Amino acid sequence: MVSQPAAVCLAMLVVCAASALRAEEAKPTPCKDDAMIVFDASGSMAGNVDQGIATIKPRIDEVKTALSQVLPSATRFRRVGLITFGPGPYNQCNVQLNFAPVPHAAVPIMNAVNALTPAGKTPLTSAVQQAADVLDYRNKPGVVVVVTDGEETCGRSPCELGEQLHAAALHLTVHVIGYRVENYSWTGEQSIVEAKCLAERNNGLYITAESEEDLVAAFEKTLDCPMTSQRADRLTKASN
Repeated sequence: MVSQPAAVCLAMLVVCAASALRAEEAKPTPCKDDAMIVFDASGSMAGNVDQGIATIKPRIDEVKTALSQVLPSATRFRRVGLITFGPGPYNQCNVQLNFAPVPHAAVPIMNAVNALTPAGKTPLTSAVQQAADVLDYRNKPGVVVVVTDGEETCGRSPCELGEQLHAAALHLTVHVIGYRVENYSWTGEQSIVEAKCLAERNNGLYITAESEEDLVAAFEKTLDCPMTSQRADRLTKASN
């Protein structure tokens, strides 16, 4: 038989544990932080990917297809915006803010990237800087997801920017997905070191992707939030 003082203590422990669980569930998670996609539309993304007999696909189309598979899930829980760099005119350092983070962004993002014509250079550093500014990185947490098949070609250093962002940011995460960067002349070892530095200085991942399947997995790791998605699905089922 449990004594009254012991019973009171046990009840208090149960209440405290329940309160802690509710607080943990209510606490904001990185999965809900605003995010910016930084999308490479430089000239090299117009190159073809040989997928077998009579099947040739532009590199940018493979990225679009992979992104379209992940966005419906990723945009359920976070606002997402888009910056593109490298679309025409030819051989220019173009960066375009398509839009700041908005709810339910899957459709507007795909509309924007599907309209891209890759042609320009690779101002990757300037694009990431603009994405961080849009996220108000000095005052709010945020996530930047960069997908690129090349190296910075507009005179700036991604690693130096990484150091600057890290020094000034409240809590910024920068992920870099290097798409088909292996064994290509325009992506030397130093460019990969620079991209890794940008990510690692800002709590992020550097992931190489050599196929559409790799791209889907990389977007899921950096932009999506499987644990939150699974929790929401369980809650939906429990309420039905």
